[in-house]
Amino acid sequence: MRLHDFVDYHAREHPDAEFAVLGDRKLTYGDANEQINRLANAFSSTGIQKGDRVAVLSKNSIDYVILYYAASKAGVVPVPLNYRLTPPEWTHIINDSQARMLIASADYVQSVDTTRSELRDVGHFVSIGGPDTPGWTDYRGWVGGQPATPTRQSITPDDDVVQMYTSGTTGHPKGAVLTHGSLTANLGQCSPALDFRPGERVLIVAPLYHVAAAFIAFSANHKGSSLYVYEDFDPVEVVRAMDQEKIRWALLVPAMIQACLVAVPEVAQRSYADLRGIVYGASPIAEETLRRAAGAFKCEFVQAFGQTELSSVATVLSPDDHRRALVGKPELLLSAGRPVLGTDLRIVDEDDNPVANGTMGEIVVRGPQMMKGYWNLPDETAEAMRGGWMHTGDAGTLDDEGYVYVQDRVKDMIVSGGENVYPRMVEDVLFKHPAIADAAVIGVPDDQWGETVKAVVLLREGASATEDEIIEFCRGRMGGFQRPRSVDFVASLPRNPSGKILKRELREPYWEGRGRRVAGA
Repeated sequence: MRLHDFVDYHAREHPDAEFAVLGDRKLTYGDANEQINRLANAFSSTGIQKGDRVAVLSKNSIDYVILYYAASKAGVVPVPLNYRLTPPEWTHIINDSQARMLIASADYVQSVDTTRSELRDVGHFVSIGGPDTPGWTDYRGWVGGQPATPTRQSITPDDDVVQMYTSGTTGHPKGAVLTHGSLTANLGQCSPALDFRPGERVLIVAPLYHVAAAFIAFSANHKGSSLYVYEDFDPVEVVRAMDQEKIRWALLVPAMIQACLVAVPEVAQRSYADLRGIVYGASPIAEETLRRAAGAFKCEFVQAFGQTELSSVATVLSPDDHRRALVGKPELLLSAGRPVLGTDLRIVDEDDNPVANGTMGEIVVRGPQMMKGYWNLPDETAEAMRGGWMHTGDAGTLDDEGYVYVQDRVKDMIVSGGENVYPRMVEDVLFKHPAIADAAVIGVPDDQWGETVKAVVLLREGASATEDEIIEFCRGRMGGFQRPRSVDFVASLPRNPSGKILKRELREPYWEGRGRRVAGA
């Protein structure tokens, strides 16, 4: 299968069905398919050939979705850019991908121009919206005159469909290359868990440059659903839409769920009559947050765990799992679920040997959703996919029923006095403290122990707590080597757009001047 096959099918069978909505703009499947064909032909008319990379810099829009499918038909490979990065960071990704075209919304044209001379391979600059800008081609004019008939490009499941750059919380991001086959396989693997239906609206507010949001959008179109798109996340507006705009499903990363619960006083008083479910993932969620969300939104929940290198999803915690958790097995709420259809999952030690259930190790995954590899990084690809298994870099355990518990990033592990401390386990305890709204645990240097555990916490509005009180709260709830030795209070925690806390940024002040950011440096 190829990514665009699903839109072609629904445009043929149900051309008048709603494809996407953003503000006052609505598009049917028939109209969307015509726009997809026009853009696919526009790529060809400009000399952009099969396999060429096209960088995309924009907030969410219907045009963003159209671009994914048009590129799929033309054999062009989108390189989505995180709009929250700086121009030098965009430049690195654009040059690394060898992109021949850059399509940017007008909001970012001026910023791009500051480093334009450094873009080595880009020969075409296309601007969406805004006034005509010297050196940029207007998107509407470029696409509008193209034929609405399909291209004649031959596309196979083995062809590249998208090149997404990993979050880059450590070092430079790497370009994960996904194929039509890997991505569409993952759509099928997740179909039993994502009960999207024709004509239903699916809320897309997470950024479409991220694999999680793109995958949910593709999953909705896979089923003939409609995308209800927001350019940006606004918790008040998202809560309103879920209550009033016939939203059936929504993708919200945990930080967004938390924001909705905190920023909207009447969140639990609304009815959400049409809302059937919320999909969450991209980062761990605190048990308390999940329980509050279940009580407020009164809908089903699906947790998806995975990464860009797996076309998105490796495991799912289903609605049935959530219901089971709430009526007698609460520990399941800390699980990321079980492998999706056709996926093998193991926990392995440092030598890649499987470990016993309940033993901590690295989560490795094997299945048809695995990436083709990292762009132009054969050594890193071989290391990450050694033995035919995708090494996720996440540390976790398996229980006897096959549920995986993601404890932390392997690289975030703290070694204190020779003992391994996984910050997530400490953070789960901190979240139980009534005064703590958010928390992160990091290792800081110590002459005696190598590293000691530090808690960085954000207090709830109007709440108070002292360092000694928080340390004492942890006593008896975890081993002495795991207990925080110090606590810092902050106004906010740094996060990337996926909601993942940037622990490298938190650690940096404490490790400054040391050659290595690990114990013993």
